[in-house]
Amino acid sequence: MQQQLLMIKKAYQAEFNAPCAAVVSAPGRVNLIGEHTDYNGGFVLPCAINYQTVIAFSPRNDNRVQVSAVDYDGEMDEFELKHSIEYNKANLWSNYIRGVVNVLLEKHTNLSGVNMVISGNVPQGAGLSSSAALEVAVAKVMANVSGLSVSNESIALISQQAENEFVGCQCGIMDQLISACGEADHALLIDCENLATQRISMPDDVAVLIVNSNKKRGLVDSEYNLRREQCEAAAKHFNVSLLRAVNIDDFEQGKSGLDDVTMRRAKHVVYENQRTIDAAKALSESNMKVMGRLMRESHQSMKNDFEITTSEIDFLVDLINEKVGENGGARMTGGGFGGCVIALIPVDDVEHISQLISEQYQAKTGLKESVYICHATAGVQVIE
Repeated sequence: MQQQLLMIKKAYQAEFNAPCAAVVSAPGRVNLIGEHTDYNGGFVLPCAINYQTVIAFSPRNDNRVQVSAVDYDGEMDEFELKHSIEYNKANLWSNYIRGVVNVLLEKHTNLSGVNMVISGNVPQGAGLSSSAALEVAVAKVMANVSGLSVSNESIALISQQAENEFVGCQCGIMDQLISACGEADHALLIDCENLATQRISMPDDVAVLIVNSNKKRGLVDSEYNLRREQCEAAAKHFNVSLLRAVNIDDFEQGKSGLDDVTMRRAKHVVYENQRTIDAAKALSESNMKVMGRLMRESHQSMKNDFEITTSEIDFLVDLINEKVGENGGARMTGGGFGGCVIALIPVDDVEHISQLISEQYQAKTGLKESVYICHATAGVQVIE
């Protein structure tokens, strides 16, 4: 983190020929369990991770926003603070910034101009929410330079609205909320219906291992939208607005009226909600035997009922689960059709399991994995 801070401060000095006023940091996230439950009003259990977007910034004396993206060879975007900010077709990365500013302008007319230099080490395209980290960081910067009193929960909602309405991705609230409200050494049980949160302590002797399969994610948007439609159809069958309202007993009693595919989609969501609640309890009690079992069950449900895993992901999950046994567990995390595996494993097993993956995954699939050893970190913060 310190090296990243030094780099972004130097980049700001080089770009604007002056030191920055401050730096904002916002983390990426990994979801430990609770997949495709968020848009069904259910429960998720993510933690913020120690990979983050950082923004060095200073206020301006006019109503312009000037942004330089270090990770895109210093590409620059500049626009005025006025209503109806236009979508930038040339620099797509800039629309995450423009979208956040646009939403803020709808709520606050007294925004101040700002210079920003942005960089991040959250892996892009891996399902670790690099976009949410960027949105949350931008919202925090704008609130800071404009002297706005905006809660971190509100920052999450502003960021989600920007992605939904300006960028055009109909994501749930989880990614932005954990980036804004994460706590060090804790996961966060989030009720996506009312945004209630509960801190869940992470065991000291357990490592968060993220393995990017580097399987290019295909069909994500179309299949994601299809899964949402199927869940909505199932909710209509049960005469509820969201599947969150259907418990396991309700599902088992009423599932006979659903076609096979819709039934299996609903089954995943209903059982995954209960698994997530049970996992939060197990994790808080450092009961890794139960936590591991729930992670395995979650993966099998995503594979067989929700049908969003791939052979590469399944291989990684099976490899890790076979090695870790009852001391932890692994599952796919994210939207599916590629992306990452999340594993909770004993700290002492990290080196050996990483070595096993290195020896076997590429030989089996032809793809080279990327491994990240993480810990639960705090949400967005201003670093003076």
